[in-house]
Amino acid sequence: MDNLGGLGNNVVSNMTKLCDINPAAKDKLPPTFAEKSRIGSHYVDAFLKPMNTKLPDGTRVGCKRKGLKITLAVGTKKGEGLMRRLDVSKDPVVMLEAALQEAAKAAGVELKIAGSEILLGDAAA
Repeated sequence: MDNLGGLGNNVVSNMTKLCDINPAAKDKLPPTFAEKSRIGSHYVDAFLKPMNTKLPDGTRVGCKRKGLKITLAVGTKKGEGLMRRLDVSKDPVVMLEAALQEAAKAAGVELKIAGSEILLGDAAA
C-alpha cells in the first residue's frame, strides 16, 4: 500500500490499475518527433489511447483529446481538463498530467500515474 504522507483516509487502498503506460508514447515527444501543435498532440494521443478500456468491475473508461481539451469519462462520471501551455509548462508531459488531474477532479475520481501504470480510484471527500 502506498503512503501519501499523512493525508488521513485510505485513498490509495481503493485504487485500481486502469492500464499500463504506452512506452512508445515518449518517442512522439518533441524534438524527436516534429509537430506543429506545441502541446505534443501526437504524444498525448498515444498516451491516452490505452486509457480507453474497462475496469475489472465492468465500468467503461474513456479518455480523449480534442484540441486543447482532455475529456475523461468513468462510467457515468465525466470531467474535462485543458492543456495549459502558458500557465502550467511548455513540457507536454507536465501539461498532460495537469490536464488529466483536472479532468479526474471534475469527474469526481482520483487518477495517479505511478511508474509504468495508471491507477484510478474514487475520490474520497
